[in-house]
Amino acid sequence: MSAKTKPRILCVDDEPQILDGLALHLRRNCQLFTATSGREALRIIATEPSMAVVISDMRMPGMDGAEFLAEVRSRWPDVVRMLLTGQSDIESAIAAINKGQIFRFLTKPCPPPALLSAVQAALTQHDLITAERVLLEQTLHGSIKALTDMLALVSPVSFGRATRVKQLVIDIADHLGLKERWQVEVAAMLSQIGHMTLPAETAERLYYGRALSNDEQRLVARLPGLTESLLGNIPRLETVREILRTYPMANAGALPEDPVKAIAVRGASILRLAVDFDALESSDRASARLAVATLCGREGRYAADALAALVAVRGARAAEVREISSADLREGMILAEDVKTDGGVLLVARGHEITARFIERIRNFPPEPLRLHVWRVILPDSGVS
Repeated sequence: MSAKTKPRILCVDDEPQILDGLALHLRRNCQLFTATSGREALRIIATEPSMAVVISDMRMPGMDGAEFLAEVRSRWPDVVRMLLTGQSDIESAIAAINKGQIFRFLTKPCPPPALLSAVQAALTQHDLITAERVLLEQTLHGSIKALTDMLALVSPVSFGRATRVKQLVIDIADHLGLKERWQVEVAAMLSQIGHMTLPAETAERLYYGRALSNDEQRLVARLPGLTESLLGNIPRLETVREILRTYPMANAGALPEDPVKAIAVRGASILRLAVDFDALESSDRASARLAVATLCGREGRYAADALAALVAVRGARAAEVREISSADLREGMILAEDVKTDGGVLLVARGHEITARFIERIRNFPPEPLRLHVWRVILPDSGVS
């Protein structure tokens, strides 16, 4: 096994002789890194992102093992964390388990067979975590892409809303500094997926907030169940489905203590805010500022910090809008209004970012002016943003 293919392990202890002892037993089968402080160890992991396992002493000056491992968990959750501690540090080890969610802790002195066995178990755990992430990124993302591609073909208005809602969710999550966020981003992109079962006329009336007939209302009432059935057989979407099930009723209540439930509740609150914002802009043709002001007036409905984030990312944005012909389209522009044919057929919904494929498609239609936002990059070669 070459050095490049050996698993990477980092040992952290302020006593060099302890590090020498660990290295003696681990170096043969691992690519070993050592550090004498938590701060130094964090710098090493930052430059070696493929680190598999971290073994840390508990008592170290400046940053103890509990604090260090908690920081590793926050910044590199895939790294498997282990604690090496003395018998007198058992209470501290419990604190480290709670803060850093460590995989295992070992007591000093640790017999070599016990050390090697624990490290092998940690490497197996890292392989499982890595395999799960690959499954998530490939299988799950492929399934989601297939569904959203279908939505784009069947219901452009609904796809346009999903795209805008996802971007707003990303902006709010960025402003809040959320780390566990992929679930709500996926939920945002899938929030309109059931709409592809609606007749085109019904989907458009729903999009613009127009009155629906009794039959149309019954169709809309079935959408949550249809969404659940569409997503029910896709693995790893339990939290996403919970967000989609609960977001229409989400409010400004406190988050539950259970971290998994908290992700779902948090995500549902953010998604409801984003969907309501987009619905206001679409139905009332309200400006972003007016839509934000309206949402701020709905007391108790949205989480205060999410609402403040919306104000920051949308409320003060004064988007410049230009009217240009299709001949002047450039990649990176964003549509300010829906684009329709002369016969009223929707080609693409507002909020769509112009791509080379879209430019090729739109130029097959008779030239007519388009209104576009220019607060993103418009002409990449001009430096305008």
